[in-house]
Amino acid sequence: MSGIVVAVSRAAGHAFSKVNEQAIRLLAGQGVEGDAHCGATVKHRSRVKVDPTQPNLRQVHLIHSELFDELRLTGFSVIPGAMGENITTRDIDLLSLPTGAVLSIGDEAAVEITGLRNPCGQIDDFQPGLLKAVLGRDAKGGLVRKAGVMGIVLREGIVRPDDVILIHLPPGPHRPLERV
Repeated sequence: MSGIVVAVSRAAGHAFSKVNEQAIRLLAGQGVEGDAHCGATVKHRSRVKVDPTQPNLRQVHLIHSELFDELRLTGFSVIPGAMGENITTRDIDLLSLPTGAVLSIGDEAAVEITGLRNPCGQIDDFQPGLLKAVLGRDAKGGLVRKAGVMGIVLREGIVRPDDVILIHLPPGPHRPLERV
């Protein structure tokens, strides 16, 4: 199983959208160098208020570009980095990966998937109605979060658009992703 990096993005400040870059450096146990969410402990402002000593399970945010295709069909215009992701992918069903799946990205980097991004109301500030569009319901009526996945950096390295992403599944039984 493999996919590709479409775009890489980061933002030094706590802004909703991130700026596309030619390359980003992932730092082991930290996240994206130069990004506001880089660090071993939580950096998301709402989580820092609760407990600033929590481990940062949201070092890297990944979104599948297929979501942007889906959103375009319903009238939204979203480009890579606009929803705050660091790595935009293609040809990987990120949402179906189990907790603990490892993505080898490019020649060096590796990210372990820790859970689902929990979209918040800031999405509607970006484009009204977008929050509802990135939430859905499964066949049993359960909430489906489509706004990407979060991970931690296991191995540092440079990540660029067009890098290949290889998927390594953890030993079973697999645990489905939950919000982090």
